[in-house]
Amino acid sequence: MKVTFPHMGYAYIAIEALLSGLGHEPITPPPGTRNTLELGTRYSPEEACLPFKTILGNMLEGIELGADGVLMLGGWGPCRLGYYGEIQRIILLDLGKQVEFVTLEVPEGGLPKALGLARRILGPTDVKELWLGCRLAWAKMNAIDELENLALKVRPREKDHGATSCLLAREFQRLRGAATIKDIRAIHQETGQGLLDLVDRRKPPTGMRIGVLGEIYTVVEPFVNLRLEERLGYLGVEVVRTISLPKWVEEHIFQNAFGFYTRRELLRSAAGYLSGFIGGHGLESIARSVDLAQGSVDGIIHIFPLACMPEVVAQGILPQISQDKDVPILSLVVDEHAGEAGFQTRLEAFVDLLQRRVRVCQ
Repeated sequence: MKVTFPHMGYAYIAIEALLSGLGHEPITPPPGTRNTLELGTRYSPEEACLPFKTILGNMLEGIELGADGVLMLGGWGPCRLGYYGEIQRIILLDLGKQVEFVTLEVPEGGLPKALGLARRILGPTDVKELWLGCRLAWAKMNAIDELENLALKVRPREKDHGATSCLLAREFQRLRGAATIKDIRAIHQETGQGLLDLVDRRKPPTGMRIGVLGEIYTVVEPFVNLRLEERLGYLGVEVVRTISLPKWVEEHIFQNAFGFYTRRELLRSAAGYLSGFIGGHGLESIARSVDLAQGSVDGIIHIFPLACMPEVVAQGILPQISQDKDVPILSLVVDEHAGEAGFQTRLEAFVDLLQRRVRVCQ
């Protein structure tokens, strides 16, 4: 089966390896563009959030490239993500798109159901190829995560504007074609050294660090967040990530399938501000903002799509955390009408505010 899937940063590199290991032919949609968003918006319910529309656009572009199957991620709880797959399946059917639609979803503690889903997505592959595909996918995902985190430290001090992003884009294409764990490790090491070589040793670090948190898709997908991490890096800011895709997969898929996942740590951090799960990454946004405020960040940016209920709840709590912990927090809401000029202006004003605070404290 030729399977397409939505973009989520560079995660497509790992997903391609996984689908190949499962015996399918991955059909990767082109990176998100205004055309992707307009396509998804045209056929989405008006009240649907930005991730829904962008993901639907990805699916339609992948189907146009020849995909006869769609892989989507599911969810549960108050967040509407749990409804995405079924609604998108109906929309595609109404549009005459005859595709196999598979929603990858692990019910909490539901290992038997998870195994049933696994049998559904297994293609014509043998155990050896499946094992290799899973290993390659996991190794690539971890390498991408580590290199992107290193790039967040390098970008504010790079010699040439844009060199870090160009190097990552080029080397990630090499990583995409890597067929062995040995090749992945070699590319990982070479790219890491290449990133370090981009640092201008004469340029003193600004010491400015901003934590980024919010709804996972909006935080991870650069098209949706208007390349937030790049923009901050070019303003001399080191971005501190609070979301790791490998960790998310480990916790929400593997640990959840066996009933081992717990929110105890998150609830401990959020104590006094939020006492339970509210869907999506709402609880994480509160817990991580408290953790970051007690660490060594100068400010926090909370980004989420318009009408995202869990993050709207979190947005209402964050001002109290900002006041209690004495850390500035900027909430950014994005939808299909978000403009780059206004977005950039808000970031520049926030960074300027933080710089003034740092000078006053010195």
